[in-house]
Amino acid sequence: MQQDRLKNPHPWTYEIPLAIAVTLVLVAVLGVHTGRAVANLLAGGGWGWPPATELFSSIPGLWHGDAGAGLTNPGVVAEPGPLRAWALSTTALTLVHALILAVVVYRRWGPGRLRGMASRTEAASLLGRPRLRKHRAVIRPDLFGRDPR
Repeated sequence: MQQDRLKNPHPWTYEIPLAIAVTLVLVAVLGVHTGRAVANLLAGGGWGWPPATELFSSIPGLWHGDAGAGLTNPGVVAEPGPLRAWALSTTALTLVHALILAVVVYRRWGPGRLRGMASRTEAASLLGRPRLRKHRAVIRPDLFGRDPR
C-alpha cells in the first residue's frame, strides 16, 4: 500500500511521442478525407471514400485542390475553395475531438488518476443517497463539517 503512494514515473522515450505523432497524423489525414467527402456530397457528387492504399498518396492532390484525387470513380467533384474549407474545418474538428478524448482517457486511466476511490455513482449505488446525506460530515468534512466557514 505504501508503494502506491509513491510516484513511479515512466520515462519519456521515443515510443510515446511517436505514438502521439502517428495518431495525430492519422486523425488529420482522416479529417481531410472526411472534408473532401462532405465537399463532394454538397457539390452533388455523392459520398466518396478512397481505398486504403490511396489514403496517404492522395493528400498532395487534395492540397492542390483536386477533389477527385484517390477516388476510383470521382464523378462530380467540389471546387477547390469549398474543398479546402471543408477539409480544414473537418480536420480541425476531428483534432479537437481527438484532444478531448485524449484528455478524458488521460484523466481516467493516466498516471495521475485517483486509485482506490469510488466514483460518485459507485458511492451512491453502494451506500444510497439517504445514507450519504446523513453521514456527509464524515465523508466530506471539508465541505460539510461542524465548523461553518
